[in-house]
Amino acid sequence: MKSQSLIVLAFLLDLLLGDPSWMPHPVRLVGGFIEIAEGLLRRLFKGRLEYVGGTILAISVVSVTSLSAFLSLKMAFYLSFWGGMTLGLLLIYTCLATKGLAFEARGVYGALVSGRLVESQHLVSRMVGRDTDHMDECGVVRATVESVAENIVDGVVAPLFYAFLGGPVLALAYRAVNTLDSMVGYKDDKYTKFGWFSAKLDDIANYLPARITGFLFPLISFFMGEDFRSCARIMLRDRRRHPSPNAGIPESAMAGALGIYLGGLNFYNGKAGFRPHLGGGREPLPGDILRAIRLHYALSITALIFGLMIFLVGRWWC
Repeated sequence: MKSQSLIVLAFLLDLLLGDPSWMPHPVRLVGGFIEIAEGLLRRLFKGRLEYVGGTILAISVVSVTSLSAFLSLKMAFYLSFWGGMTLGLLLIYTCLATKGLAFEARGVYGALVSGRLVESQHLVSRMVGRDTDHMDECGVVRATVESVAENIVDGVVAPLFYAFLGGPVLALAYRAVNTLDSMVGYKDDKYTKFGWFSAKLDDIANYLPARITGFLFPLISFFMGEDFRSCARIMLRDRRRHPSPNAGIPESAMAGALGIYLGGLNFYNGKAGFRPHLGGGREPLPGDILRAIRLHYALSITALIFGLMIFLVGRWWC
């Protein structure tokens, strides 16, 4: 059984199980390590030295995560070949979030169409880092669709990309980078300096996966009956309007495919921030969440097939 077979099995396992809360998850361990290390480093590095502390945090977290995964796999293979393969399968599986993302988004949709706006605000708060307590229906839908679009890269395409490149160890290293960005990579008073290196590292790690996603999005939109011409046009026009060099690609592509606008006024810890609009269509409606989920599943499966094709072509070429 080769590495590409492990990736396919891990993808299928993710589609079947998602992210059950009872299952031990390496990313949660990484998050706990980040919290402890951040507290220690903040006491040692203050003021302008926060840049140094944040850099040490990022390098330490990624190094410890990668080394732990490598040594665990070595030990598992030493004890049993199938034990090593099983551990590799589970590590790749925990890096994927195909079903988990769809499950969260569908929960928001269910609350909205049942008229439970407060519940939908709470549910979407688990998907985004912005304030959600005072969102109207359009704001909840917009936040959900934006999260689905961005996390197609973070939760599926990028982990698959790094799994094909370097197996479970590199896939888990990517998840460590992504977790760092989600915890400390904010541009606010607390994290502008301390989280700068983590945010830049995440930008670098997602550079190619985001552009692979942008390449696949119009193709998937065509086969799913969405507006593939608008998808490509809006993505090429609006991708640089987003403050992130990577998130603007899937979000603008999603806006074009669905014929809606994304972006606008958001609040973070009570402070207003305006993101330029992506797309020029109507305002998002609850049904657009389900359309975004369908595109998410289709693009995820296509990314897996695309990775397998590249792997096989590379092997044949060599």
